[in-house]
Amino acid sequence: MAKGKGVLASIGRQGSFKPLFSGSRKSQDDDDEESPGLERSPSGHKKWITELSSLANVVVGRCARILLLSTEDLQQHFETEASDSIKHPSRYARNFLEYCCFKALAVSTQLTDHLSDKNFRRLTFDMMLAWEAPAAASKPLLKVDTETSVGPEAFARVAPAIPTIADMITACNLFDVLTASNRGRLPFLIYDKYLGGLEKAIKTMKNQSVSSHLSSLRLDKGEMIIDIDGTVTTQPVLQHLGISAWPGRLTLTDHALYFEALGIVSYDKAKKYDLSADLKQVVKPELTGPWGARLFDKAVLYKSISIPEPVVMEFPELTGHSRRDYWLAIIEEILCVHQFIRKFHLEGVGQAEALSKAVLGILRLRAIREAFHILPPHPERLLTFNFAEKLPGGDLILEALAELLPSVDAESTKNDGGYSSEKIEKNGLYSVSAVATMSNLGFMFTKGSGTTDELGLPVGEVLVGEWTPLERAVMQSRNNFKKLEEAQATIDGVKVDGIDTNAAVMKELLLPVIQFAKWLQFLASWEDPLKSATFCTIFSYTIYRNWLGYALPCFLLFIAVFMLCSRYFNQAKPINEVRVTAPPPQNTVEQLLTLQQAVSQVEELVQAGNIVLLKLRALLLAAFPQASERAALVLILVAIIVACLPLKIGVLIVFLEIFTRQMPLRRPSTDRMTRRLREWWFSIPAAPVVLEKPKEEKKKK
Repeated sequence: MAKGKGVLASIGRQGSFKPLFSGSRKSQDDDDEESPGLERSPSGHKKWITELSSLANVVVGRCARILLLSTEDLQQHFETEASDSIKHPSRYARNFLEYCCFKALAVSTQLTDHLSDKNFRRLTFDMMLAWEAPAAASKPLLKVDTETSVGPEAFARVAPAIPTIADMITACNLFDVLTASNRGRLPFLIYDKYLGGLEKAIKTMKNQSVSSHLSSLRLDKGEMIIDIDGTVTTQPVLQHLGISAWPGRLTLTDHALYFEALGIVSYDKAKKYDLSADLKQVVKPELTGPWGARLFDKAVLYKSISIPEPVVMEFPELTGHSRRDYWLAIIEEILCVHQFIRKFHLEGVGQAEALSKAVLGILRLRAIREAFHILPPHPERLLTFNFAEKLPGGDLILEALAELLPSVDAESTKNDGGYSSEKIEKNGLYSVSAVATMSNLGFMFTKGSGTTDELGLPVGEVLVGEWTPLERAVMQSRNNFKKLEEAQATIDGVKVDGIDTNAAVMKELLLPVIQFAKWLQFLASWEDPLKSATFCTIFSYTIYRNWLGYALPCFLLFIAVFMLCSRYFNQAKPINEVRVTAPPPQNTVEQLLTLQQAVSQVEELVQAGNIVLLKLRALLLAAFPQASERAALVLILVAIIVACLPLKIGVLIVFLEIFTRQMPLRRPSTDRMTRRLREWWFSIPAAPVVLEKPKEEKKKK
């Protein structure tokens, strides 16, 4: 650690990366001559590391210059620190390149203005290019359009070592956004433009953190402003309370949301909506409109137990709702990170590290928005904790991340700068922490997070030549997420519009169940006495022998065997499509009439259900004594029978009573009994109901 600090101090005295990265845009021969690790041997030939490709040799030489070491010394350090599995010949080139890159990045990223240095940008991009073809035997790229572009694996491996540029959990999503129009390859121009937007977003956030706006909000100590909206009169933020709406300024910090209503001269006192405490907060998109109408999808609803009614923040714009989507995503990110902190009881440096990861994710989203003037279709996928909450298996990712965070706790790891040397010697090199990155960028931390010197460089998130539990959890979750997206695509493809069309599809899908119910009804009607008698005998014998308990296991076993057989015989065959006869097309008036008829039928069913409940209430309260007495006597008789007879005999009696009602011998008596029961039921009065009007309280604004 002392050596690393000395290297950083030396770089700081130089004042820039340019002496270290000089010649990065020159030819490879010029770079080789300038790199101390590629000096000439006594015979006069250039001394290359034979296991590495030419580009990898150039990158290693630049890393050696950053670390103020020769290439031989750097290689000797790797030979000493790395395990035998990491130094295996088949993996040596890539692992040694990762070692050099991660070690150099851990030092270089501690300078405040490293993103503004174009040579640093080029070096990080060359690291990714070299990672794709690190070995001397690697096949060179043949296509011209891909020689200066990076693939997803290289970006996801190298970029997370720089917490400002990417995060382990969202690196692949960030790459997809950056390469949306480049066929899955990242060219340097797009990468450089993204880093320029990131630098601008950082400067904007720093200016907001030192503005006079802080005094009006009266923030808690250590609370940091993340974003502000509504300062431009042409793009206000409207707060809806009931049917009233007030323009104002909205501020998001790493702990709360503040809204300042616009007064006559200045802004009113800010209203605070806490995001850090466990107040059962709910944040979701909302529709707004004049006089409470739900017309425009441009608002965010905030609800918690600390406020009497939900608050709606509207972000007006002429087309689309990208402002709303951006604010919804970053508010949810702050909520999710505090849920993560509470769940794993993080304090001190661990809490600061989690908050720093959330803030850096928001900075990256702002960079994409400002650099390319467009918001990604799913902005939450670029935010660490928001995306992890929505991923299948995201809880495993957060658990793996929580296990890493205590490793930067100053109390749990006090060995020379805040980390365990034993852990590093065992597993290799670690990446720089997010909280140290935020400190190096000049941002203020939460109270109790410690200083940069206390935090040290490593946090155990990227290992040389190894997959950490976090990386394995992320890869597994991404594979599951791809399957989920494919399944969702099939669901979106089979959705149909129209009540009649959906009813026809459901009827076709339930056709086997409907046919089975009709078959049972046919047997119970005794239209074919032989079949009905056979079924009645078999089922009665099953009940008597206590075999009914095996019916459900046998049914489940039959379904399982059917699924396995289908899996075996239809391996390469697509699933047969469900063919549905489409109902005749309807115009708008016919659709409205169909909807009205369906609503009327539902209303009739609800009314019938209410009548049944009211009659039962009347029976229980003996509103009609004669009917209540008869019902009570029947219940007593049934209770005695159930108590005295075995269960199988009771079930058998009930089955025979229901199934043999339509037998030719029992049909007349069944009709008479049904008629008497209906007359008795209709004679029972319903319990009275009184509808009271709600008390309207005038709201004082």
